Parts: sequence; structure tokens; C-alpha cells
Amino acid sequence: MPSMSRRTLLRSVAAGGAAVSAPALLTACSTESGDHDVSNAGKKLAPWPVYKPAAGPKPDLAPTDAGVQAGYTSYPADLAKSVSRTPGDGSTIKVMTVSFGTPPKPASANRFWAAVEKALGVKIEYTIVSQADYQKKMATVMAADPDALPDVINLFSGFVLPREAEFVQRRAEDLTPYLSGEAIADHPNLANIPTHAWKDMGRIGGRIYGIPLERPLPGSTLWLNQGVFTDAGMREGWTSTDFAAVAKRATGGKRYALGAANGSLFGNAVHSAAHNAPQEWAVAENGTFQPAWADERFKASIAFQAELRKNGSYHPDATSISQIDLTTLYYNGTVGSMQDGFGAYLPKYRESRGKLTPAAALPYSVDGEPGGIVAARRSFGYTVLKKAKKERIQLLLRVLDYLAAPFGSQEWELVHYGVEGTHFTRAKDGSPQPTELGEVENNTNLPLKYLAEGPQVLFVPGMPDAVRALHAWQLKTVPRAIRNASYGLQSRTKNAQGTTLKALLDDTVTGIVAGRQSLSEWDAAVKKWRARGGDRMAEEFAKDFAANT
Repeated sequence: MPSMSRRTLLRSVAAGGAAVSAPALLTACSTESGDHDVSNAGKKLAPWPVYKPAAGPKPDLAPTDAGVQAGYTSYPADLAKSVSRTPGDGSTIKVMTVSFGTPPKPASANRFWAAVEKALGVKIEYTIVSQADYQKKMATVMAADPDALPDVINLFSGFVLPREAEFVQRRAEDLTPYLSGEAIADHPNLANIPTHAWKDMGRIGGRIYGIPLERPLPGSTLWLNQGVFTDAGMREGWTSTDFAAVAKRATGGKRYALGAANGSLFGNAVHSAAHNAPQEWAVAENGTFQPAWADERFKASIAFQAELRKNGSYHPDATSISQIDLTTLYYNGTVGSMQDGFGAYLPKYRESRGKLTPAAALPYSVDGEPGGIVAARRSFGYTVLKKAKKERIQLLLRVLDYLAAPFGSQEWELVHYGVEGTHFTRAKDGSPQPTELGEVENNTNLPLKYLAEGPQVLFVPGMPDAVRALHAWQLKTVPRAIRNASYGLQSRTKNAQGTTLKALLDDTVTGIVAGRQSLSEWDAAVKKWRARGGDRMAEEFAKDFAANT
């Protein structure tokens, strides 16, 4: 069996998105004294950018208005040109993003970096921050002198940064005049970003400050080793009782049916959605916000997971193993499943080839009620620009417009695969196949895709059956996706205390499932969470929701 390199694993984790909970940032930061009102309540709201879909290759599998993605079973033969001229002026731009890859070779020795700079017409000074260091680095950046800020900053949605919205409002350029309504027509690739991504990014104080990184509707997903689960009796339409029985049968020797990573709450997102519990927040018909934690279905999902752990179905290191190491265990067959972002499908299929067949699990039913899936935030993060003169902002927006090129365009191919003959070759079906150099010089290690990116589609090079399976899975599950009602809304309390308060609940979930705490302790933890700020969050989200409705 081929070995798995750390670089490959990092690329796999990057594609999956934020599948595990983020650790708390111990020291809150503030850019200056005094509070700014970041709420949208009582503000005149900037209209969302007018959506103008780009012309491109017709998909083989059609998207739906409900959120099923377009699927391509083969790579487009004729690539469109989505940018008419070089966007830059030869100047240098400083950018900063999160990274899930290994540090890239320096610009002077990196042909991928050089090719992108040439196409963009700028020199790029890149500050690349690993996921592990992102919170600490951002705390430093947010407290720094405004003049020292990079020109372009990626704000990753996998973490709640203390006072993030206040920082953006004070330090970033208000992009409303450039992007709101019809103004976005000057940037066709940005206009191709669907409205759902802008809404889940949200406004700050009624204004548009960023450009979202669009993501598909399915979020945290249980990825199965299909053969292991099928052999253990998995069938469509299974119940929670069936799931537990299959997991127990699939466990034996040194193999465990269920893998989980540190911070993932034993994969609680998947199980709470299958129990049809709200995902963090639900909104009632009267506009009040209700926390998932107080819902009996959420509590039932914790009890169910505790039984799965008790019967031995979970890997014994589920509270300490990293997501990267869990991915290793999944590929080598030690665990039969793992929770990861839906976007992890591409490396899952690529890296599993010849070893196992990955499959997104259909949710089980509970008490006769079909289970739901997690609806992701449709913005993986967003990009803000340092305050600058109009001409500079326009240049930066042109650069981001190039990076947001759609699938099926020449620009998309360059940013995602590099230069043909150098970073990739063509397979028989025409799809790009990375060369040895392309495995090192790519947009995982030089993560341009976290500055701007076009809407994502379903495509696995050379694996049309995988695309068909994913599309069929979405058709079955997307109608039952459960969305966090707070996406795109502002809460001052969450901005200031959200990470700390969430850690209180996360620690309790982990303790109960691991057997260190009793289920009876859950209600007390929720009561403490509500008293310390949870109820204030509910009130603030309700006000912001009313303003945005």
C-alpha cells in the first residue's frame, strides 16, 4: 500500500474546510478603545451585489435552486477567457491568508508564483499563516499600526476572532461603493459569486466590507470507507439503531468504525444533524433565536454518541488525535469513517484510489424522522482590503476578480493547476494531472484560493462515477440540510465572548461522550452558558435578523 506524505495529508485537510472546532484564543484583542456599533439593526442596508452568472461550459449534471451543485464528469475541452486585460500595474501588493499546506518555495525559485504574478501584473509579498498559528497571528495583526497592515487580508471563518467585526469596520475599506448593487458589474468574476455567499458573509453596520469565498451547501460530512460499512450491513434508509449495530459490527481487532479528531466533539455535527437538532441557532416564526444547546434533540445526540463510544465503536484516541493524523488512519483502514468538510471529497477520492472507495454517509433516521445534514456557512471566509486611495482599491479588486475566475476558464486553470507542461500534463480525458513539480508548487502551499475564488462545482479528474455519486447524494440530502440561522448576522457578545463560551459547551460534550462526565451535567452547562452571555447573543441575533429580513 503506498505511503501517505504529510504534504498530501495537509492538502486533504485543506480541501475539507473547517471540520473541527477551533481552540479558544486566550487573549482578546482590540484595535483601539471604545466600541463601534457593528450591528445592522437600525442601519440603511447596502444592497447585495447583483448576481450575474458567468457564461461557461454546460454541466453534465444540473444544479438545483435548493443548493445541489453543478457536476462535471469530464474536463471542459474549450476553456473560456474570463479576464480581458492584465489587472495589475507592476506594483507590489502585500497579502495574508490562512494556510493548510506546507510553506512554499520562495518567489525567486517558484515557477507557479512567478506565472501568477505575470498574469496578474503585480509582485506579491505573501504572508502565509498556518491554521495552527492563525488566531495568534491575527491577534497581532488586529492590534498593529494600521499602516503596517497587508493590502489584502483573508479572514478565515473557521475561527471566531475576538472583535473581528469591529476590526474590519475600523481598518478595512468599505467596499459598498465598488460592489453593492450594479456597481459590481465592473468585476464580472466577482459578480459571478452567488448571493448566498454574500449573505452568509454578512454586512457590518449595514455595509459590505469583504468578498466571500463561496462554498457548497453541505457542510460537515461523515465520510465512510464504503466497503467496510457495506460489509457490516449498511443500507439506505437506516435508523439510528441500525447505525449503532453496523458500527459495532464494523469494529474489531485494530479497526474502529468511527474515527474522530481532537476538537470535533466525536463528530457531533453529523450526529446532531441526524437527530434534526438545530445547528447552533434556530429562528422561530416570531423571530426569536433559540440555541441548539437547549434543544432536547441535541442532548439526545450526545447520549447516542456516548453509547457508540461505550460499545467500542470509536477509536480510543478520539479526544487527542489531530485531523491530519485521523486522515492517515482513514486512508490506511484503521478507522472506517471520519467527519470532514464536504469539500474534502476531491482528496478523498484521489488519495483513496486503489485503497478504498470513499462515500458520503446518508443520515440515519431517529424515531421515524428522516435525519438531516449540516448546512455549511456558504462563505468559507472573506477577504478585506486595507484602506487606500480609490485607484489602489480598484487595482486590488481587479486582481481579486482574476483570482475569482470560474471553473472552465483559462484563469481558473492557471490559479488551480499552474502552467501546462510545467506543473501539470493532460490525461486522456483532457483533465489536468499534477507533475512532480506541481505537487510542490500549487495553490495549497501558495494559497491564492483563500484570497478569492469562483463558485465551486463537482469535479473529480478522471473519475466520472465519483461525480455522479456525489451529485446523487446531494439530491437526496440537500433538501434536509439544517442551517445555522446566525450566519451573516452580527452579535456584539459573540464577537467578544463567543469562543470562550463555546468552549464551555464543547468541553462538556467531549466529557460526556468520553465517559468522564454524566449526561445529567449537560443542563447545568447550558444554564451557565446562557447566563454568561448566551441569552444576550440570542437577543442580539434576533435584532440583526429582523433588520436583515
